[in-house]
Amino acid sequence: MTDNYIQIMIESLEKKAAKLDEIIEKNKEQAELLKEEEFSVELFDRNVEEKAVLIEQLEMLDIGFDRMYEHVKEDLASETGKAAYRNEIKRMQQLISELTEKSVSIQAQESRNKQMVEGAFKSEREKIKALKLGSKAAIDYYKNMNHTNFVSPQFVDQKN
Repeated sequence: MTDNYIQIMIESLEKKAAKLDEIIEKNKEQAELLKEEEFSVELFDRNVEEKAVLIEQLEMLDIGFDRMYEHVKEDLASETGKAAYRNEIKRMQQLISELTEKSVSIQAQESRNKQMVEGAFKSEREKIKALKLGSKAAIDYYKNMNHTNFVSPQFVDQKN
């Protein structure tokens, strides 16, 4: 029975590694979207939603792993368990190390992407501001040319 739980735990870690690889790819896609001349909010949102699904799947894998570990932790902690499952424990340690490296890589990607997103939003705000100023200038010019702001000359009598 412990053999089955341990095998399921290893498979769970392998699936988690695959999901982290997919998140790394989504982060790369995000970076490419952010580098494009014309920022596409729709494509960016779709990418974020796909990443959210992957993160949800990771959480489910974590929950499943924790449940399996609860069943075998006493067996694995004993001297006989450590000896009997040496290879499996070593494989899990290796996978956990890989997962940690991938998580660190993802955090670095996320940090870079966050800075790029902030830059893209700042650029978009500046474009909108410039459009508003341009529109206001055009309206003011139009009013002046149509003499809507024109006040005819007035004669002021300054004699007492």
